[in-house]
Formats: sequence, C-alpha cells, structure tokens
Amino acid sequence: MHYRISRILLSICLCLYAFSGYAQEKSDSVTSAKPVIVYSASPKKYEIGGITVSGVKEHEDYLLIGLSGLAVGQVVSVPGDEITQAIRRYMKHGLFSDVSITATKIVDNRVYLNIALKQRPRISEIHYNGIKKSDREDLEAKLGLVKGSQITPNLIDRAKILIKKHFDEKGFKNADIEIVQRDDVSDDNKVIVDVNIDKKDKVKVHKITIEGNSAISDKKLKRVMKKTNEKGKLVNLFRTKKFVNEKFEEDKQLIIDKYNELGYRDARIVTDSVSPFDDKTVDVFIKVEEGDKYYLRNISWVGNKLYPTEQLNFLLRMKKGDVYNQKLLNERISSDQDAIGNLYYNNGYLFYRLDPVEINVDNDSIDLEMRIYEGRQATINKIKINGNDRLYENVIRRELRTKPGQLFSKDDLERSMREIAQMGHFNPENIKPDIQPDEMNGSVDIAYNLESKANDQVEFSAGWGQTGVIGKLSLKFTNFSLANLLHPGENYRGILPQGDGQTLTISGQTNGSYYQSYSVSFFDPWFGGKRPNSFSVSAFYSKQTDISSRYYNSAYMNNYYNSLYGGYGGYGSYGGYGNYGNMSDYYDPNKSIQMYGLSVGWGKRLRWPDDYFTISAELSYQKYILKDWRYFPVTNGNCNNISMKLALARSSSDNPIYPRRGSDFSLSVQFTPPYSLFDGVNYKSYNTSNQDDMNKMHKWIEYHKWSFKSKTYTALTDGAKCPVLMTRADFGFLGHYDRYKKSPFETYDMGGDGMTGYSSYATESVALRGYENNSLTPTGYAGYAYTRLGIELRYPLMLESSTSIYALGFVEAGNAWHDLKNYNPFDLKRSAGVGVRIFLPMIGMMGIDWGYGFDKVFGSKQYGGSQFHFILGQEF
Repeated sequence: MHYRISRILLSICLCLYAFSGYAQEKSDSVTSAKPVIVYSASPKKYEIGGITVSGVKEHEDYLLIGLSGLAVGQVVSVPGDEITQAIRRYMKHGLFSDVSITATKIVDNRVYLNIALKQRPRISEIHYNGIKKSDREDLEAKLGLVKGSQITPNLIDRAKILIKKHFDEKGFKNADIEIVQRDDVSDDNKVIVDVNIDKKDKVKVHKITIEGNSAISDKKLKRVMKKTNEKGKLVNLFRTKKFVNEKFEEDKQLIIDKYNELGYRDARIVTDSVSPFDDKTVDVFIKVEEGDKYYLRNISWVGNKLYPTEQLNFLLRMKKGDVYNQKLLNERISSDQDAIGNLYYNNGYLFYRLDPVEINVDNDSIDLEMRIYEGRQATINKIKINGNDRLYENVIRRELRTKPGQLFSKDDLERSMREIAQMGHFNPENIKPDIQPDEMNGSVDIAYNLESKANDQVEFSAGWGQTGVIGKLSLKFTNFSLANLLHPGENYRGILPQGDGQTLTISGQTNGSYYQSYSVSFFDPWFGGKRPNSFSVSAFYSKQTDISSRYYNSAYMNNYYNSLYGGYGGYGSYGGYGNYGNMSDYYDPNKSIQMYGLSVGWGKRLRWPDDYFTISAELSYQKYILKDWRYFPVTNGNCNNISMKLALARSSSDNPIYPRRGSDFSLSVQFTPPYSLFDGVNYKSYNTSNQDDMNKMHKWIEYHKWSFKSKTYTALTDGAKCPVLMTRADFGFLGHYDRYKKSPFETYDMGGDGMTGYSSYATESVALRGYENNSLTPTGYAGYAYTRLGIELRYPLMLESSTSIYALGFVEAGNAWHDLKNYNPFDLKRSAGVGVRIFLPMIGMMGIDWGYGFDKVFGSKQYGGSQFHFILGQEF
C-alpha cells in the first residue's frame, strides 16, 4: 500500500512539475509551449482539448484512455482531483508499473494532455523447481500463471497463497515458496518466472490430547476423527497420519456429531490448538464440554392432514424414551433415508417441508414438535432432454417414468435416471436432473442433462493356439436403426443408419483351415416402438478341423496326452497342447465338426411383482455335423438340437459399468422335446461303444437345463467413488428324460476365465479363477451340474465418459460334477486373487486377474496354484 501511495505522489509531483512553468496571470489567448502552473493560486477550469497516450503499443489508445475516466470535452480543474483520480485508476488496474499525466500545451481555455504509461512485464517462461510432474500439472491448472500474460504483484501473491494451500492439503504444512522474476535478455519487457518450492517433509500428528470428556473415551473419540490420526499407532496403520487444517476442522465436527448421536445436544469444543512438536510433527489439543444427555419425552406433529400421526411416527422410527439422537433425526428427515419426505415426494408433494422444533427442554427431557407444510401437489409440466446427439429423442422419452401431466414422484425420477444409464449411450456418472418447481402454479419442469458417449464397440484380437495364429474381428453397433436401412441420407452416421437404439453384432474368428466361426445377431429392446417388448434374432456357423492321429501318436504327445487327460477329455479340453513342429503337416480335413445355429427370441417387461422383472422366451435350432470327431461320444453323424428357453429375470442395478446398488437375478430353463418318452425306443439296449447306435441315439438331442444366477451390489460408503461389495451365487443343472440318453452337448466346462472360444456353441464355460480353463470338469467326462459362489470387493480408480477403471479383490469357490448323485455343495474348490477392469467405449470391458487356486484337482496341484486370466468383453 505504501508503495502504491508513493507512486501516486510521485506522479502528482510530475504533474505539478509539468504545469509549473505556466503563469496564470497571462492572457488566456496566449498559447504556452511550456505550460506553467502556480499552485499558490486558485485552481482554474479547463476543457480537455485532446488526450494522447505514450509508452504502450499493444493496445488501442481509446481503450487506454477509457481506463483513465477522462474524456475530450470534459472540464477539469488545474490543479485538481480529476488528474489524481485518473492516475489512481491506472495504478489500481495493476497492469502498469508507472503512470504520469502531463499537459503538452494550453490554448485559450483548453488543455491538451499526454498519458505516459509503463507496462508491467509479460511472462516469457515459467520454471517450477523442487516438485514432481504431477504437482506441476496441478499447479499450472490452479495458478493462472500463463506464458504471455502480464505479471502483477497481486498475481504473485495469489500464486503463493494457492501453492501454500495446495501443499497444506497434502500434509506439507512447512513448505517454502519463493517466486523470482528474472529479466529475459532475449526479449524487452519480458521476464522469466522461477517458482521455487521446498516441500520439506509432511507434517504428521505426534499426539492428540483430549480433555473434558467422560461419556466417550479418548480412544473412541480418536477413532471418530477420520483424517487426523496419531502416527506410530497400529490401530491407524491404514489411516492417514498427515495433518491438514481443513480436515482437522471436519474431524472436530465429527466429534460433535458423535456426541449429538448419543444425546449430548449441547456438546461443544471449548478450545483447540495445534502446536509443533518438532519439524515433522505437531501435537493436537482438544478440550470438549459434553453437557447433559437428553432423551425424547414427547413427539407431536403439526400440519399433517394427509397422513396420520401414527404412520409418521412409524416412519420416523423414534419414540418416547429414546436417546435424543440428532444425527439419526437429521438422517430420517433430510437424506436418502428420509422416509417421511419420500412418502410425500412420491405422491406429488414436491413443496413439502418438515421443520423439527424443540418446544420444551425440561431437565434431561425434550419435547419435539414436527411442523409439516404439505403444500399442494406438483404436476409435471415439461420434460426437457439436453445433451443428446446420438438417439432419436423418442427413444429416450419412452424409457422415462416421468411424463407431462403426471404427479411428480421422486421414485419415478430416480428410476428414469437408471433407465437412461442402462441404455449405455450416456455417461452414467453425469446424468443429472434439473428440477424447476413452480409452487404458485403447482407445477414442475424437469430437465435431464446428459453427456453422450460412444457406445459402439470394435474388437480386434489375435492369439496363438495349437494350430497357429487365431484372429477375431467383432463389430457391435449399439445404436442401429433397421427402419432407416433403406433410407440413406442424414439418418446414416457412418456406415450404418443410427438413432433407434437397436443392437447389431457381426463377428468372425478364424485361423484359416483349422478353425472358422461367424455370427450375426440383432436385438431391438422396443420391438414395434410402442411397448418395452424385446425381439432378437441370431445365426452362427462354426467349423473346426482336427489334427491327424500322427500328431497324437508322436512319442511326446502320446505321453503328454495320456498323463494329462487319461481319455478323450471332453470337447472343451481341446486346444491346450501347444505348438510342436509344423502343424500344417498334421492337418486332417477329414476330421471335423461343423455347427449351424439359428435362434429367435422375445421378451417382455413385467409390472408384477415390480417392473424390474422381465420374462423372455427363445426358440433355437442347432445342427452338429461330426466327421471322425473324437471328442464326443458321437464321432460321426448329424445331431440336431431344437430347444426352447424360458427365463425370468430381475435387474435393479443402478449402473451398467460400475454398479453400486441393486441386484441381478435370473432363473431359466431350457428344454427340448422329450423324444424318448414317445419314440418307443429302448435306449438301455444301445451299445455306447458302437458309433451307429450312438448316432441313432443322439440324432435328436434331448435334455432340460436349469440355471440360477445372482449378483448383489452394496456400496460401502457414500459418494460416486465408493468401494462396492459384489456377491455371486450361481447354480446349473443339466437333466435328462431317459437316463440312458444323456445329452453330450450343453454340458458345463468349469475353471479359468470362462472364455473358451472353440466350445462356446457346444458347451457352457463357467469361470473359476485360480485354475486352468476347463480343469474342474471331471476328467474323461462332461459336467452335468455346477456351483459357483463368490465375493468381490471393487474400488473405482477412474470413472469418466472416456474410460472407467476399477480394481478388485475376490474370493471364489465352485465345482462341477458328472453325476448328480455325487453333487455336494460343500465340496468346492477355493481360490482368491486380485484384478483390474478397464472399460473403453469402443472396445468394451477388458481386464486381467491373478488368482491362486488352493485345492487339488483330481488329486493333483497341476491345474491350480498361481494363474493369470485375461478378460475381453463383458464380465463373465
């Protein structure tokens, strides 16, 4: 401040000097080349005849003159305050280091002024010293120090404050900050700014001393504080020990909240202090005054006309004689647990308010009066959708539970947000409703603010198998429009028409002559566009050839095969031997399996028991053509599979990528016609070692297959980035109509990542991490039943529209059985491990898991132990 005043006085002196040669007694008609002002005389009025600016080239003169507050034609006093105020305006602006206003000439009663300005220097370079890259990037975003901008004292002071605050929040309470300016010799009026930072060591808490507490022990109060914890204590091993002022203030409030929770409504912190113990630690002192413990005596309700007092008391869950728990009271009337508020909000009473008032405090008892303003019901007036540039708007609106003309409902609003998130076209983390109530008219406008994200997926992968390189290309278009397929134009965004939210998937997988697989599928969630009835159709073709017997008869492979599988091992175990020699020498096109498939599905959203339930039906046909295929009981012939699948499912999870709450359940049965019950054939007489008999037996495959799958999601804390506990329980059972005609297809292969590619149409792969793929399927047999249980703890690392990443830890247990009589839900193979998932909109879900299998498989540890599993596509 003294510096600025001295600059103003200096400028005024320059003004006085410039006018000092003017003699006021001279005639006004005389023009003076060197105007002289006699300050002992009275001020004289002059009209400003012209204003010029010197010293600044980067800005237009009229802009700089405008800052002064002076204008041509203005009458000013000489000497007078107008010139002084103009100088102050320039100095207050902060962009000039020197300002002077002089009179260049006086003609009659007109004065001509020149404003001489000297700009503060601009920044040519900024160097951050003493910090790592991440801190530098954070500070660059906060400080506002930008190359090319003018540097001012205010800017420097602000930067120091922000840097200090930045490192205080990280526990570096003693950080030293110095900002130095150096002239840039290569450029006039520019400086190089050095930001020198010495973070020093983090300041941690040495000791916390609490006085005045008797109702709650020191130990419990210290545990109440979340971010202020003593170092060197085992109980704080996984807690932060650094000291941050802001977090300490929050922890003091947590102490008061704890007392309020236990009925001590008058509890307060009388005094607190933080003092250095040494250069690296501080001591924290807190003195509390607990006050008395209070109980509820009477709870009365005022203003409730819609709902009786008994019902409101039941929802409040607080009664006479209870400890006066202010924390619970606030939760019950002003949070997501606000049962009373939800009762009103879900019936249109958006303008409802509840105000609890302590009307009487008598010794240790409190009388509470619950004052309700019910207001009028709010009708939805307008629904706006902002940020959508992917779908036709009606595709979004049909998912909404909030419709114009309906009464407002909080449940409908939250359900609408969930349905939009489940569509997958918008970032679920940024779906925010803007509620605009109009109490006077009894209406409300709702705007859904959305953030579009790319949802189409392209999968291109390559792997190395027994027969060489295996390539896969899959295209998934999630916003396809069948109706616009024959109407090119603006409906096409890329190679296909878009806008209706239908899904078209085309995929192919091959490694040339050995293996080929192609599939195409179409799914419409609102078939016909009027009701949420889904329709799907899909088709696939797959061909796989075998390796000649010369390969298996080689000395190495004969020993390896016999020791590993001890028999034909099942179809799912094929492909695990490795690559030995030139495989093209062993290619045998006369040994193969071809599979054709076609399915048509239909689904309906139910209203009972609630509208989270869906029922679906799928009719499918598969044909298997086998030629000397040694991996099934049927090695030659054609097998046909006509089946119907019925499924009842309920999905209430709140997010398709990182669900935090809700659950997913499904119960399904897939069955074929019971041919053995009416064909009159005695299958007991068939010889299972005779291929003609086996071909006749399985020409028409029969079975009934039951599955139950479930997942639950529980958020462990509040907020978007919260850890989530996921639990899983899955059961499967493949039955038969005739025990002598058990299906060789649709069995279970268990173990590994559950992504066995070759057998996906003939068997169902079930993952169990920590074990090799398919290793839990009984050796030499097929799995006809399985159980899998699991718990998974997830923690989000990044939840953005472009990328979502979360880490996980898991424990699992499961097993598969060939005979149902051996089924034992307590005979499970256990595993545990960690992993990470990454969701990219253009690729989908992928990740890697490390698991450790603890149990022996068929008496050997060969298949368990340490295992890595790679995940590509949707979670298994």
